[in-house]
Amino acid sequence: MLRVFLYKLFRPLGIGNGGKRLNLHTGLFFCAKDFVRIPNAEVSKEWTDKGRWFSFHEFSLNGIPDWHANPFKKDVRAVDDLPWYKISDFGDEVGDIKTVWEASRFDWVLKMAQRVRAGDNSELSRLNDWLKDWVVKNPPYKGVNWKCGQEASIRVMHLAMATLILEQSETPTDNLKELISIHLQRIKSTTSYAIAQCNNHASSEAAALCIGGNLVGGKEGEKFCSHGRKLLESQVKRLVGEDGSFSQYSLNYHRLFLDTLCMVEIWRQKKGEKEFSSALYSKAKAASTWLFNLIDLANGEGPNVGANDGARLFPINNTKYRDNRPTVQMAYNLFYNERAIEAKGSWDEGLQWMELPEYNKPATQQNSFIADEGGFGVFRKNKAWVLLKYPRYKFRPSHADALHVDFWVNGLNLLRDGGSYSYNTDAKSINYFSGTESHNTIQFDGNDQMPRVSRFLFGDWLKISRIKPLKESNGFISYGAGYEAGSALSHFRSISIGDQKLLVLDRIDGFNEKAVLRWRLPFSKWDIEKFSNKLVLRNDQLKNISISVSTEDHAKFNRTEVVVGWESLHYMEKTNVSVLEVEVLEACELSTEVIWTD
Repeated sequence: MLRVFLYKLFRPLGIGNGGKRLNLHTGLFFCAKDFVRIPNAEVSKEWTDKGRWFSFHEFSLNGIPDWHANPFKKDVRAVDDLPWYKISDFGDEVGDIKTVWEASRFDWVLKMAQRVRAGDNSELSRLNDWLKDWVVKNPPYKGVNWKCGQEASIRVMHLAMATLILEQSETPTDNLKELISIHLQRIKSTTSYAIAQCNNHASSEAAALCIGGNLVGGKEGEKFCSHGRKLLESQVKRLVGEDGSFSQYSLNYHRLFLDTLCMVEIWRQKKGEKEFSSALYSKAKAASTWLFNLIDLANGEGPNVGANDGARLFPINNTKYRDNRPTVQMAYNLFYNERAIEAKGSWDEGLQWMELPEYNKPATQQNSFIADEGGFGVFRKNKAWVLLKYPRYKFRPSHADALHVDFWVNGLNLLRDGGSYSYNTDAKSINYFSGTESHNTIQFDGNDQMPRVSRFLFGDWLKISRIKPLKESNGFISYGAGYEAGSALSHFRSISIGDQKLLVLDRIDGFNEKAVLRWRLPFSKWDIEKFSNKLVLRNDQLKNISISVSTEDHAKFNRTEVVVGWESLHYMEKTNVSVLEVEVLEACELSTEVIWTD
């Protein structure tokens, strides 16, 4: 809080606004040379005739993008001439500021560099032209694209990775070094504020200082690099648990963090710099294991838990946004010298582009994986698996998702999370997506599980009151957790998964008027067969799956229906889901069974 207070106090004085100007030298940012081809490397067509925002939304390109435009709102442009510290994060006139930032994250730098390395010489001119235009249209520290230190950091990391692809990391041009140096000065000026966020901002900025400082070289570069290394060590120690849990309780931000560590380690290895501490590598391994155990290896997807801002930090593989296998494969390569995914596939392309050795030793997902420091439990039986998310809040939660259950069977996400949609939209959508209503848990008296303090902050954080230890017997894996809130409210949830059955038991008590159990399902026609204290849910398109919910004889259902809800699998995108809602008016135990056949 003190760091945030000081940041806001001194921001009007122009932190990071030292009047710098980028004086372009004669020449280019990247030079032509005879490249050694990458064997069998796939080349993307992204950012040729179309740009891709948040790795999903395509917009036609008519030459170089407008760096200050919101492509989701026609003819809407952000401020481009004010000092960064005078620009609001959430100005209604622009909409979501992230829509403007996206093109300036320089994903296209990586795509163009790959095409150059693959033999398309015309892309080198295009790459240099776009960079020159960006520099002209974004003078140092003015305009929306200089507002965030993390956004500047992402540009630095992408430029550095491009020098590896284009074999120019040892001889970067003066233009490129000066561009990166200007960025590093902006980043360093507000790292204290980044530290205060307790999230990926400080780790991203530390990585950029470390990588960029090494690339710039000289005394100035050494200072940046040294500061970045120290900051990265401290943030990894602080934000990552021994079990690999990351401070943001989010699968997508966990991937962003792990991609950051991968880029730092790739740069360190390629440049022959000294290793980081054993403590950092231990946390990097644990974070890699965490992500490996929270995805479905059939498609690389994972639960849409926690905040999801559409970030895909290291997009050098031709895979979809929700496919986490490239990150897991690279992380295991760098930190374990193993293969996370034994089979060959598109998830290996990053290893090829970064010219990393490929290892043969395969890793294995665990049947039971508990990351208690972050409140995650994953349990697998054959081709089915279940996640239980419970409240272990050392850092601020961004979603009211205590005791959320995600369930996957044969690659299908049957019981699913709502996602985030957008950080700057109408209040109703913000409250819905991050609130209790968009998660597979129980909502009491129409309230979120925690009171909302601000757009990104809940108060009165929940605390675990009881843990049911992991147990394996009679072919079932079981686990449970519960919380208490206020003077009387309590919810305890236990899960058991067998070869063809999932059982979820919810013991609830202490609410005033009503409790609503929600199961968020694929959008389709679901038929309910109703009884006094039991219902059976079926779907003609999923005939091998049945879902039933029952309660004790004394506690009748007050309401049972399937309603239409929302989910957001990609930032700025939302689609319908079917939501089973079961409402009761008194304390009871609710039992949910999911039965399937292969």
